[in-house]
Amino acid sequence: MRTVEDLLESREEKVRLKARITELERSLHQYRSRNSVIELKVILTKIEELKGKIEELEAALQNCELQVE
Repeated sequence: MRTVEDLLESREEKVRLKARITELERSLHQYRSRNSVIELKVILTKIEELKGKIEELEAALQNCELQVE
């Protein structure tokens, strides 16, 4: 049979565990947010690279069209 002390210890442990869960959830959210920002920066860099390639291809196409005329 559980004593009052055991019940109090159990409640305190439950409170500590809930606090730890909250802390871990917050850390996970921050990690995911940080990851999202990094992924978005990588995607933006790739988009900028592709825009540059498109501009190069458009210029090459215009040169070809001028040569054909």
